[in-house]
Amino acid sequence: MTQDELKRAVGVAALAHVVEDSIVGVGTGSTANHFIDALASMKGRIRGAVASSVASAARLAGHGITVLDLNDVSEMPVYVDGADEIDANLCMIKGGGGALTREKIVAAVAKKFVCIADASKLVDTLGRFPLPVEVIPMAREHVMREMVKLGGKPVLRAGFVTDNGNIVLDVAGLAIVDPPALEAAINQVAGVVTAGLFARRGADVLLLGTPQGVRTIRRP
Repeated sequence: MTQDELKRAVGVAALAHVVEDSIVGVGTGSTANHFIDALASMKGRIRGAVASSVASAARLAGHGITVLDLNDVSEMPVYVDGADEIDANLCMIKGGGGALTREKIVAAVAKKFVCIADASKLVDTLGRFPLPVEVIPMAREHVMREMVKLGGKPVLRAGFVTDNGNIVLDVAGLAIVDPPALEAAINQVAGVVTAGLFARRGADVLLLGTPQGVRTIRRP
């Protein structure tokens, strides 16, 4: 199976976690797009969806799925999204698509976070994929210096602005052995909106696409 076929398989598998007559949280990125396309098959059985990005909202609307503002939603049984990396404890690096802050907010509201990913995303230690950090523009140089102190090599994502109007620093060179501690440390830096570490609120379930089929891995 190709990587795209694996992504499609987990996108379809995630439908089993959708609660009918409820609101579904939807992530951003190529794997999440496959879930959105699959979700169209049951759009008449859900009340709508909350999107973590403008791009995902447009794709949902294109399928005729009602898109709701998170501020109008008090309860969300499940959030489905991909990951750039995920470890055995279901801590993740997210933000390759630049929607990390909105993803983290929507995930915080959901009762269950279902991560959908192909087998290449499962790693022993997070950090091979550069860690995205959303930053207020005026704090760019300050935050870059702080990332160096933490052992990272930050690079400005050129020509990119988030849906929130901010910039993203991609921080390479980190071996993330304690994801919750590093997430807390980065989030405390003045000017950081959020780090793309999803450890304090990691995934509850991982649907992992493999050539042998979709594996279900639950948080230890």
